[in-house]
Amino acid sequence: MHTHRDHRSGAVAGIAAARQIVVFGLGGRSFGIDISCVREIRGWQQTTELPQSDRHMLGVINLRGAVVPVLDLQARLGFGSNAVSESSVVVVVALGDAMIGLLADAVSDIVDLLPGELRPEPANASSVSLLHGLAVKDNLIIGLIDLEQVAGAERAPA
Repeated sequence: MHTHRDHRSGAVAGIAAARQIVVFGLGGRSFGIDISCVREIRGWQQTTELPQSDRHMLGVINLRGAVVPVLDLQARLGFGSNAVSESSVVVVVALGDAMIGLLADAVSDIVDLLPGELRPEPANASSVSLLHGLAVKDNLIIGLIDLEQVAGAERAPA
């Protein structure tokens, strides 16, 4: 059997490339973000609260001179406020020329997802979806975060 190799990319034709996803926990649930959006993963640090901000907005941090908003992702997804612990992390992600931080319980893994492992969110699951869909990996279901929807207006220039 002969396989055709695309000499420009080195990929074998007909085999879809895997996407790498950073998987993290929120209250016993698993969520993921495409690794290409993740700029860094930091331990929790106290934020500076801003007046009259949304309940899911924890405040801002100074990240090498950039003021970065930090969201309580668990609260933003509608699961109630997240309690900060020693293992809490802030996943700093880039959205175009902006950055935001997302509070998570812990980063658990980086997984390769093939197209066959991606599923749409069930119909009528929510009126405004904050997910791109679901990933099924072994016995784990991972909600794939739609950063544009989650971030809304809370962005800091990168």
